[in-house]
Amino acid sequence: MGRIQIFAGKGQGKSSAALGKAVLAAASGQRVVIIQFLKGNGLNESQFQRRLEPEIKIFRFEKSDCLFQELTEEKQTEEVRNIRNGFHFARKVLCTGECDLLVLDEVLGLVENGIVEEAELKSILEARSLHTDIILTGTELSDGIAQMADSISNVERIR
Repeated sequence: MGRIQIFAGKGQGKSSAALGKAVLAAASGQRVVIIQFLKGNGLNESQFQRRLEPEIKIFRFEKSDCLFQELTEEKQTEEVRNIRNGFHFARKVLCTGECDLLVLDEVLGLVENGIVEEAELKSILEARSLHTDIILTGTELSDGIAQMADSISNVERIR
């Protein structure tokens, strides 16, 4: 069965660690999909991003370039629909075996912000194919998700 790895905590570098793992996986011939959540403009459409394809495909479903917490309530409601589309896309990617590694960047923040339920995230993790690895990142890690992980790295800020 594919492994679940989590980078969580209040320190910086969780997404960078996940991206590093994605590059290593792609370098070894694996197909990688990264779906970013709650990242503001995230890894914008750029020449660099296009050079990563087809080995690494990066998706972002949010329309706003602002951080989710900075949006008005009305805009947050609109973005929740977009975020949930990305979340459902993650399920599709896992169910169809489209990649060897799926990175769900800041997905733990979706649970923390009440955009998705912990049970929904657990359901997606259980839907993965036998050989698909998943990396989750975010600040707050629930006990239920932690129990599903094969490895957890706690990233904390010292200074």
